[in-house]
Amino acid sequence: MKKLAFLLIIIVSITNLNAQDTIKWLSFEDAIALNKKTPKPILIDVYTDWCGYCKKMDMETYSNSRIIKVINNNFYAVKLDGEEKKDIVYNEHTFKFQKNGRRGFHQLPATLLNGKLSYPTTIFLTETEELIQSIPGYLDKKTFEKIVGYFSSDNYKTTNWKDFEKDFKSNL
Repeated sequence: MKKLAFLLIIIVSITNLNAQDTIKWLSFEDAIALNKKTPKPILIDVYTDWCGYCKKMDMETYSNSRIIKVINNNFYAVKLDGEEKKDIVYNEHTFKFQKNGRRGFHQLPATLLNGKLSYPTTIFLTETEELIQSIPGYLDKKTFEKIVGYFSSDNYKTTNWKDFEKDFKSNL
């Protein structure tokens, strides 16, 4: 009986560790509200439900413990559906779903990406909600580790990408 109880404790502990090992994804509205109280850069993952590379990035990149830690410690992380159906109010403007052909798109990601919708796309905003960079396409964990390291500090303000990348030491 003691062995069974011990085994159950170990299983519950491992399950709890794994449950905590995820990115704290927020809605866009929640990230903006938190940012008003405690400013912090914002990382936005623009995706769609049908996008295979979006799912691959969730499974292979956003599930990496090192990347999870860097994102959770340095950003408000947002999952933003490029085809979101509900309205989003931001800066006194209501962004809506725009029907277009068989599908359509949401005006907020389209605005953030200057009309160049591509899935997945990772957007980095400053703590004052200004666009730093948008990076379209699937990013493997090694590439993403560099990128998130570059934008998680003020490196992007003082160091060009090539110099940063040359000196970057991976923790994966």
